[in-house]
Amino acid sequence: MTQTDSAPTAAPRSPRQAGRVHRAWFVAAVAFVTIIGSAAFASLPGLLIEPLHEEFDWSRGTIGFAVSVNLALYGLTAPFAAALMDRFGIRRVVAPALLVIAGGSVATVWMTAAWQLVLFWGVLVGLGSGSMALAFAATVTNRWFTARRGLVTGILTAAGASGQLVFLPLLSWLVEEHGWRPAAVTVSLTALTVVPFVWLLLRDHPADVGLAPYGGTYAPKPAPVPGAARRAVTVLGKAARTGPFWLLAGTFAICGASTNGLVKTHFVPAAHDHGMPVTAAAGLLAVIGVFDVVGTVASGWFTDRFEARRLLAVYYALRGVSLLFLPMLLAPAVHPPMIFFIVFYGLDWVATVPPTIALCREHYGEDGAVVFGWVLASHQVGAAAVAFLGGLARDVFGSYDVVWYASGALCAMAALMSMVIRRRPAPAATGVPAGA
Repeated sequence: MTQTDSAPTAAPRSPRQAGRVHRAWFVAAVAFVTIIGSAAFASLPGLLIEPLHEEFDWSRGTIGFAVSVNLALYGLTAPFAAALMDRFGIRRVVAPALLVIAGGSVATVWMTAAWQLVLFWGVLVGLGSGSMALAFAATVTNRWFTARRGLVTGILTAAGASGQLVFLPLLSWLVEEHGWRPAAVTVSLTALTVVPFVWLLLRDHPADVGLAPYGGTYAPKPAPVPGAARRAVTVLGKAARTGPFWLLAGTFAICGASTNGLVKTHFVPAAHDHGMPVTAAAGLLAVIGVFDVVGTVASGWFTDRFEARRLLAVYYALRGVSLLFLPMLLAPAVHPPMIFFIVFYGLDWVATVPPTIALCREHYGEDGAVVFGWVLASHQVGAAAVAFLGGLARDVFGSYDVVWYASGALCAMAALMSMVIRRRPAPAATGVPAGA
């Protein structure tokens, strides 16, 4: 498009010409803080299972069902949230989502029945968190960055791990010393604290401040896209007719099953079954968060330089091997082999996200963020299934061993599926291809 002479932003400054840090990095910083804050409510479910079981005598399967509703809605909301961000802007979607999370979390303090846990934590927190899921990171990255997209995706993905590092020890201490209710209130207050950062500091598009995306050329802000829900469903319909979508959705479902659904939800109660204190088990999850930051940022760097599908195959294969060894490592005390598992698994935790986003962008162009929203939905459906089935398996078999072994086998399948994804010839076409 040719710019008119009268346009006030006719000569936007590139980051090199401006001689200062590009505004895109400040937007990424605000997104980073927002995602860190969201890690508070992502860290709590695994800490609730035993306290709720003891106080209300609800089965682990029942509690796992509420967690599974949360995880499923987290994923199923994401593609609609991505489309809503195109229609109304990032701030007008993320800020209300944080308020919904705060309300749902604090409402659990007064619950007396299992259905209320499903409603407050499962439905409300699930809908709110899904509106600011990884599709939020993908939208920020796609709009504000042309260069360094892989690196920025890795950094924003690692923000969740950073938040886990901050909140897991605090929340586990609160649950152990003061009960689960103060922990739920803490999650609510954290969500409220993030709202001003989003509303006052986040900007929807580089053209809002007269800039080009980092590493790119200036383009006017696109008009709002009407019919957000219709667009999300339309994009799904087109993408569903292509092979790469189903392979990406399948591998990411296994990713969710083997991380959020399995380890984040069931590692603490599984370790407690072997005599490990809850605070020690939660501390190990926090250490996973430390190495997740390193692994995810490194994965973003690798994604800028190596073929994404090969990276995915390596990540899933290594994760599967580590999960097969975990049942032999659980013990009352933390020992060196367990530390090795935590480090190894942490490096791989969400390293799959940058190459998955890159493949969505490569195959589906401008619709890549919405397509990734649907791929993320499959991630959370996989997580939800294992969150429920893991608790059910614990009730039936008296241990989690079968769940660890099954997840290791699924990761091996995901590694094979990743290699089947065909590479799209450059340059990538805009929009969803009809026969990819």
